[in-house]
Amino acid sequence: MPSWLIPALKAVLPHVGDIVNAAKPVFTRKKPAEAAASGDVTQQQIAELQAAVSQNAGHVKELAEQLQSTVTALEKSAELADIRLKRATVFSAVAVSLAVAALLVAAFTLLRL
Repeated sequence: MPSWLIPALKAVLPHVGDIVNAAKPVFTRKKPAEAAASGDVTQQQIAELQAAVSQNAGHVKELAEQLQSTVTALEKSAELADIRLKRATVFSAVAVSLAVAALLVAAFTLLRL
């Protein structure tokens, strides 16, 4: 077992209860005394669910906007990278052709001697 795991667990374990309580659904539950008035509880649960759905819809819209801006930025970066790749390809082709020309000149010079 790694030596860093025990201190990490000791630091996290006291907060597990808080995390679980925060992650639990906040919806009302039927209690035995309220079983008779289940219509009121059902209406309250429906209202809470509708509020949660509208809140989730807002979060989904916000995430969609962030995703769209991220995709736009990635497309711009891809275009820039493509332009740079084409430029590097042209420079390397010119360098190869100059090297071949220099090799031919050197070979011609050696053969004339």
